[in-house]
Amino acid sequence: MSTTLKSWATPFVTSAVIIIAVTGTMMFFNIEAGFIKPVHEWLSWAMTAAVILHVAANWKLFMGYFSKKPAMVIIGTGILITTFSIFLPSSHQPNPRKNIFTALESARLETISTIAGQTSQDIIDKLELKGITIVEPSMSIHDIATQNGKKEMAVLGIIFDKQATKE
Repeated sequence: MSTTLKSWATPFVTSAVIIIAVTGTMMFFNIEAGFIKPVHEWLSWAMTAAVILHVAANWKLFMGYFSKKPAMVIIGTGILITTFSIFLPSSHQPNPRKNIFTALESARLETISTIAGQTSQDIIDKLELKGITIVEPSMSIHDIATQNGKKEMAVLGIIFDKQATKE
């Protein structure tokens, strides 16, 4: 394999491992700052490419591992864990959070006001302070967000922000 490929394959793998390890750990602890989830998901492709390049650059060394029992146990364990994680059914109940947020996003502002313990007018005033206009209280959160070029979660964040209520 060319010296050039070897000179950047390992740094590429190292960089991808750092990114995947940090973002994966943050996701494990439900730290949802910034672009952690999309970076983790999309850069897993970079990790895959980096590993393929690294194996190609170090093919002779890689093939040598298949003659060593400890290496075979580790590789076999990795294959088993991957297989089980894909094919074994999950024993816990699915997290209802996604369904809850989908219901909130499609709910009318009038309904959200009841859930938030605020009047529709208070919510309209709060949103307008943040530059979000509402044509009528019967609009859904999705419609309000779309009309104002915002994400539904941003609109809901304003509605349920206790600090904004105190202002």
